[in-house]
Amino acid sequence: MKLSEMGLKELWRLFPIRLEPWRKEWAQWFCEEKEELRNILPLEQVCRIEHIGSTAIRGIWAKPTVDILIEMKEGQGLNDAGARLENSGYLLMSKDSHRLSYNKGYTPEGFAARVFHIHLRQAGDHDELYFRDWLRADRQAAEEYEQLKLRLWKAYEHNRDGYTGAKGEFVRSCTAAGRRAFEGRYEEGEE
Repeated sequence: MKLSEMGLKELWRLFPIRLEPWRKEWAQWFCEEKEELRNILPLEQVCRIEHIGSTAIRGIWAKPTVDILIEMKEGQGLNDAGARLENSGYLLMSKDSHRLSYNKGYTPEGFAARVFHIHLRQAGDHDELYFRDWLRADRQAAEEYEQLKLRLWKAYEHNRDGYTGAKGEFVRSCTAAGRRAFEGRYEEGEE
């Protein structure tokens, strides 16, 4: 059965939440995928390509999925970039007028050896950068986040939306702290 034919519950069973200790290879996977993305997307339209999510936080347990934020420059449409990603084998996960999400490494048999989530956005839509930077700067916050995820893991193993929702307040709090601490850090646009 194709992934596009599966319901949400079937997909959550096939792709459960799983956490593992931080691996240095994740940074290398990001660098290699970033080069792939630079070959796919028109670079004059790209504002930045950044490693986000827990795999970007050294030393904490994470889902072994490398999250990548791509911000398109002001006035550049997301749909063209999205079509280029789809033509290069990325699967559309979700879409709204301001955000597109893709994955790579999801197969009908389960996860591939390397898994990526691509968050395609317009310039300025980058709260994840402040969250990441706050956790990198505040070891205690990073450890609290790790403990929260470990507590939630089994309860939400087959419910990604519930897992994400249960982390929401912590994520919002750390993002706000990051915005205060690093005000204006990403407003210039270029990576």
